[in-house]
Amino acid sequence: MTPLAETLRPKSLDEYIGQQHLVGPGAVLRTLIESGQIPSMILWGPPGIGKTTLAMIISQTLHRPFHTLSAISSGVKEVRDVINKAQEEEGAILFIDEIHRFNKSQQDSLLGAVERGTITLIGATTENPSFEVISALLSRCQVYVLKEFDESDMRQLIGSAVRHYAGLGVSVEVKEDEALMRISGGDARKLLNAMELVVNKSLPKDGHGVVLDNATVTAVIQQNLAFYDKGGEMHYDIISAFIKSMRGSDPNGAVYWLARMIEGGEDPLFIARRMLIFASEDIGNANPNALLLANATFDAVSKIGYPECRINLSQCACYLACSAKSNATYMALANAQAAVKRWGDLPVPLHIRNAPTKLMKNLGYGDGYKYAHDFNDGAALGGFAEQEYLPQGLEGTCFYQPGTTPREEETRRSLRARWGTKYNY
Repeated sequence: MTPLAETLRPKSLDEYIGQQHLVGPGAVLRTLIESGQIPSMILWGPPGIGKTTLAMIISQTLHRPFHTLSAISSGVKEVRDVINKAQEEEGAILFIDEIHRFNKSQQDSLLGAVERGTITLIGATTENPSFEVISALLSRCQVYVLKEFDESDMRQLIGSAVRHYAGLGVSVEVKEDEALMRISGGDARKLLNAMELVVNKSLPKDGHGVVLDNATVTAVIQQNLAFYDKGGEMHYDIISAFIKSMRGSDPNGAVYWLARMIEGGEDPLFIARRMLIFASEDIGNANPNALLLANATFDAVSKIGYPECRINLSQCACYLACSAKSNATYMALANAQAAVKRWGDLPVPLHIRNAPTKLMKNLGYGDGYKYAHDFNDGAALGGFAEQEYLPQGLEGTCFYQPGTTPREEETRRSLRARWGTKYNY
């Protein structure tokens, strides 16, 4: 029996739900599709938001030959076989799911065909293509960012499912949808899988109708979790549990979820990359060595691979979990970005502008700048000269507040000695 998610897969742009910034009336990608001239592209976004469906709609709309490969199970040979076949076709599209799992040599095998126009590549990825796609291939593709479904999009999907069941003679009343929303987490495939499972398990013997409420949905999903997750949808739930365990300073939780990912065949570089991010986002200057170890772990995993690299991953995960925590530098950047968005591109103060030409010097560029090292008189504050580094209008704004860990308290004392009360350290 065809799964509900596959049955309800849209066949045209008008049926497609979400991503209106790309495929809505007059949007950039829709305009390209309607013109019949699409570039090779990377579709980047979370799971279950329609990347594969969009690629299929593009092919069907343009009446192009459509080939699909999964980076999990395909290699250079499969890529070359498709390219050879595409040479005999007109405007063939090659869709590669999870293209971030292709290694460099596999991605290299695509370059010539993409450059010559033998194929139009559509790659789908849940990972940042700047990190996962080689620069030569990325420069030949347009990157489109797909957004997670919002509640309005999800309710459209629920409505589509209800109408589908009605067409089968089954009455489905969704009395409450909060549990469905929570379980799916913005993933359309998870939503429809959950609805299908709950309807099948809750349908009375007469087979005519079922009422879905939060209690029913939660009970059925919990009792049938393995079946519900048969497609691996818990991938992001487990990495979330892993990160939260480290953030909560529990090495036991961290190593358990790490083991779950290792046993499940998770990409070790994905795990190492998330720890590298975590080291700055959640530890920062409370323990700068965390970033060094996370970076060394990423390098070791890149060189060693499974199964040996699991030891490196465990060492790093336990270290990060046990480390002092601070998100002060993460919040500092968030505060500064908020100021940029609010106030726009404020001019750089003249005294800290670069002055490489005589004209710029005559215009006052660099006038009054105090070269900090000229003030190194051997005192405790040697190498410091107080001056303004923020644009006019933001003087005295404090974006960075050190945390309360011992190392950061030392930083706070040092900053206070230099700046006094200006930044309220």
